[in-house]
Amino acid sequence: MIEVLSTNDPVKLSFAEAVLRDAGVEAVTLDAHTAATFGGALPWIKRRVLVREADAAKARMALAAAMPKDE
Repeated sequence: MIEVLSTNDPVKLSFAEAVLRDAGVEAVTLDAHTAATFGGALPWIKRRVLVREADAAKARMALAAAMPKDE
């Protein structure tokens, strides 16, 4: 499994999951419950989106096309 996104932003996470689903890429989100501890106030614990290694390039391309770079 390869990490393609790490974020504390629940909106960005949901959007990324939808983009990957629409692209036909199966994704797994890890650390969602841990990151939600203390209402998500712990910025060093991020939710991570992982995909199969074979789908990593396709996932990154789909996310790059749908989501602007963080400034």
